[in-house]
Amino acid sequence: MIITSEPFKSSTAITSTSTEDFSSEQKRYLEGFFAGVAAGGVSFGDLSAAPATAVAAGPALDELTKEERIKRELYPFDAIEQLVMDARWNAKPDAESVFRYKWNGLFWLNPVKDGYMCRLRIPGGVVKSYQLREIAAIASELTTGYIQITTRNNFQIRLIEPKNCPEVLRRIQGCGLHFKGAGADNIRNITMNPCAGYDPYEIIDVRPLVNELATLIISSKEFYDLPRKFNIAYDGGGLISAVEDTNDIGASAVKVGVNAEGIEPGVYFRIALGGVTGHQTFASDWGVLVKPEQLNDVMVALLRVFIAFGDRTNRKKARFKYVIEDKGLDGVLLEAEKLLKFKLIGLAADSAIQEKRSFSQQGHSHVGIYPQKQEGLVYVGATVPVGQMTAKQLTRLADLADCYGTGEVRLTVWQNVIIPNVKTAYAATLAKSLKKLGFPCETSTLRNGFIACTGSKYCKFAATDTKGHAIAMMDYLDKRVKLDTPVNVHFTGCAHSCAQHFMGDIGLLGTKVKTESGEGYHITVGGGFGENRKIGRQVLSGVPIESLGSTLEVMLKAYMKGRHENESFHAFCNRHTVGELQLAFDTAA
Repeated sequence: MIITSEPFKSSTAITSTSTEDFSSEQKRYLEGFFAGVAAGGVSFGDLSAAPATAVAAGPALDELTKEERIKRELYPFDAIEQLVMDARWNAKPDAESVFRYKWNGLFWLNPVKDGYMCRLRIPGGVVKSYQLREIAAIASELTTGYIQITTRNNFQIRLIEPKNCPEVLRRIQGCGLHFKGAGADNIRNITMNPCAGYDPYEIIDVRPLVNELATLIISSKEFYDLPRKFNIAYDGGGLISAVEDTNDIGASAVKVGVNAEGIEPGVYFRIALGGVTGHQTFASDWGVLVKPEQLNDVMVALLRVFIAFGDRTNRKKARFKYVIEDKGLDGVLLEAEKLLKFKLIGLAADSAIQEKRSFSQQGHSHVGIYPQKQEGLVYVGATVPVGQMTAKQLTRLADLADCYGTGEVRLTVWQNVIIPNVKTAYAATLAKSLKKLGFPCETSTLRNGFIACTGSKYCKFAATDTKGHAIAMMDYLDKRVKLDTPVNVHFTGCAHSCAQHFMGDIGLLGTKVKTESGEGYHITVGGGFGENRKIGRQVLSGVPIESLGSTLEVMLKAYMKGRHENESFHAFCNRHTVGELQLAFDTAA
């Protein structure tokens, strides 16, 4: 790369490009920065760009989707030079750069906002206090100061000006966190049980497996540039689910007892394939048992199958689900075993040699104070309303983790937090401090189960302000409905279903309506995961936000009135037809 005296031609600047706008300190920084660029190039990690010749044989260029052509014309990690130049002039990205920059976790928010969101990668949702402080500092110094927890136990930092992007990436990497592959056609953050290693009920601690696979994925260019995004989750069998059956690959720990089938007793993993809840599909059991020491080999083989056979000519058919539909589970097994040095153990999902769980993951809340397997220690779970917090709150959370725990915080797929390794005597004091911070630890049958995607304030696809509406509904319903059993309420702003509305007890899909606000929701009920897996059924359409609170109130009161003894909302809804539910909700009104 050569720096010349000619101005770099980029897209439209959002602020003046005159050097007079920079302080003397900023000018010195830029001079040094671009001298370094000129001398040695630009790199924000260990990955080198893949040469064009490295692309596997496949469809002709004119048969590829627009996104695939963009990737072939310039490998997205090589677009880092363009990103640096955009930063120099504080310039908006062009249309193709918007897609390429997602590979470095940067999402341009236009037309909703002029600025970027940066999504991190935090394998398993395990983050340290010093990392929390640095994320908070980045947010307060270089953005508007808001951070969000995602439904993949991860962080997003909001509203970053183009000029600040290189510094944001540098500082994220500097504190031992990652951003590479956090968006676009890559493997997203690996999720796991948020209490892995601490849960007294878990079958196996999956942290070493998650960390091993995450290191491989982040470090190897082979596992970037997939046909479409890819989700992986590991469940070690503890009280808190990893919701693994909503992923492209979900691994669930099981125990095999003494048997007559010649299978050695011990701990294994069941593998489920092809989950995409936005496409109303849960992952299907693969019919195999995998030893823990072989699990990541199997994962890599499956990823290679997807890379080889995923559709790059039709964006709508590019998820792993469609490879499975094309080849069948047996066909995927055949292709995977070609890449493995061992045969997989076949076993029916309902085999009698597989020990049943003595508890239900459905009935356990991670919010509250719970004993760990380590004697004298507890973990404390707190609700973060729809996963949104300020930099000040995040800094204080880090302080509490240091003061009462071991400096570790776990993020959950329900957009909440857990502080582990707390001495029992200090747990109540920590809970009071978290509540004062705005993160209550009391178990709430409603508040603990609210999940919301980014929404229209920051996402161009969303039809509604999901986070704002979710918080408003929490407050409204808390005052009017007293439940004695948990109900999960998922707000999602568009059909991408980032908040997985189809698997909520109540799922709300944002839509435009003809009212003053113009915002409303389609309502589904009866969704679930794990042993309660079910795609929710739509019962109401286009409910305006102005009447959503009263509608949800009526629905919950109808459930309380019409349920059987100790019957969950999920069971109540699935005991009735859609027509019966509509009548019950109307009668209750």
